[in-house]
Amino acid sequence: MSKGKIILVGFGPGSPEYMTFRAREAIEESDVVIGYSSYIKLVKDLLADKKVIRKGMTEETDRAIEAYNHAKKGLTVALISSGDIGVYGMAGPSYEVLFQAGWKPGDDIEVELVPGTTALSACAARVGSPLTHDFCSISLSDLLTPWPTIARRLNAVAAADFVIALYNPKSGHRCQQIVEAQRIFLKYRSPDTPVAIVKSAYREGEQIKLATLETMAECDIGMLTTVLIGNSSTFIKEGLMVTPRGYANKYDCITGRVKEGEKRGRSLSLGLDGWKASIKEAVETGENIEKLASNFDLSVEEIFLALTSSTEESQEVVYSVIKQDVNEGLERLKLLMTEIGLMKCRIGEESSGQTRLPINPQDIEISPSQIILKKDLITAHIDCDTIANIWFIERNNHLQSLWLLDIHGRAMMSFHK
Repeated sequence: MSKGKIILVGFGPGSPEYMTFRAREAIEESDVVIGYSSYIKLVKDLLADKKVIRKGMTEETDRAIEAYNHAKKGLTVALISSGDIGVYGMAGPSYEVLFQAGWKPGDDIEVELVPGTTALSACAARVGSPLTHDFCSISLSDLLTPWPTIARRLNAVAAADFVIALYNPKSGHRCQQIVEAQRIFLKYRSPDTPVAIVKSAYREGEQIKLATLETMAECDIGMLTTVLIGNSSTFIKEGLMVTPRGYANKYDCITGRVKEGEKRGRSLSLGLDGWKASIKEAVETGENIEKLASNFDLSVEEIFLALTSSTEESQEVVYSVIKQDVNEGLERLKLLMTEIGLMKCRIGEESSGQTRLPINPQDIEISPSQIILKKDLITAHIDCDTIANIWFIERNNHLQSLWLLDIHGRAMMSFHK
């Protein structure tokens, strides 16, 4: 028996001229073509004299099993998806089925993956250049992914100012997901943020609508739609949606000259090295660490890490930042409380409303499991297993503050002289 083969084919947007040569060749050389019924229609001109297996929308695993079973018979099988088969396509389910069957590369079934132009690239090309800077994609389908997971991802990328492509935004049974996504984005972004809504890019029935974050949910959106939401720099001009790459940060856009303080071919003055240097300078001149973190929308631990890893150290290091694990840090905290006496304690983060108290050593009890603070009518406690790291900030070898941080680098409690 001849060796079987599965070719995982992404054939692009669906228009023949945007299908790669290898995708067309792969379908033509196959004995069997398997795909969602709508995909089969898009490549019908290539299916003469082939066994064609059509499957429904929710039968992805069945498609992968059919491909495996036919390949075991020594046949060449093209398992097809529009776009890129490795992006929300059939590549993942196919490898899962193969691995569960005990397959590994080099076995009797050969596997080839043929990439194609994915929906976000095709849709972006139809509206201008919205993906020129950092972007990501999130599927709003909760058929296989819990909504809390999707919501957590939406919050993260919205806060981080990514351009985002929303796949599977709406269907006949899923109407509220796009509304929820809009609500989440409006917590972080202007209502005027540009949005492109593209249906069936490069196919018959193509529809393109430019809107805003405030109005996007009112538009005609379905399963064949991809929604592109811009970042804080994205703009629409002359009917085109564009996200700047950032050249204006370094160059004069008219003359092309490098701006003062910048160097051609080098990181920005506020690139990694410059940012670390500016943080160190700010702290050494008395800038509040929590305010610095808030200004950059970072955790205080990111500020500490910047202080410990500056690439250009001065001859005189005024501040030293020492990170210790929880057990060592708690032991040191006990000693310092006894030595220093009166300190100022801050509970929580400044940005979220902080409790501030003057405390003496007798006000705090430290054990391997808990830190308990009792002051007047206030009692606060922290479970030690929720503390990820303890940081000590010293100036000229004298303690200035120490910080108890959670796993996300946020301040749970801090002590200051």
